[in-house]
Amino acid sequence: MAGLFTADPIITQNFFLEIDGKVVSALMTVSGLDVEVGVSKSTQLGANGQKQQVKFLGQTVEVPDLSLTRVAPADITADELWKWFKAVREGGLAGDRAKNRKNGSVVLYDAAQKEVARFNFFNGWPSKISTDQLSVDGADALKETITIVIERLERIK
Repeated sequence: MAGLFTADPIITQNFFLEIDGKVVSALMTVSGLDVEVGVSKSTQLGANGQKQQVKFLGQTVEVPDLSLTRVAPADITADELWKWFKAVREGGLAGDRAKNRKNGSVVLYDAAQKEVARFNFFNGWPSKISTDQLSVDGADALKETITIVIERLERIK
């Protein structure tokens, strides 16, 4: 056997957010790229009348919210994520929130800027933007974390 690895592993240091096919932000961290098949449980009587739990495939696929961290933009009026968040927030309950749901991707690139992985999400919308804690003794770039609620996630590459 020649070995288990036939290709270099994916190095997670170059990844970006695309919305409707357009790159809108470089990302520092991403969490929530999880897809889980739901589990249905049933308690049944087994041998000698003992209760046992039987687990089988559920009817739902669970998808958590995406959490994206990036360097905060200097001008939020020109930033696509802030524009999207503002449209959702100002739409209110009476607004057309369906038009603010968008499809997008988290795309990973290797050192040669070749796409190596892609996670597509569907019907997403930003529910929260959090700015890092501020401190007078800090010298790091200001970061913000964006929470995107999604309905479906697929890794296609």
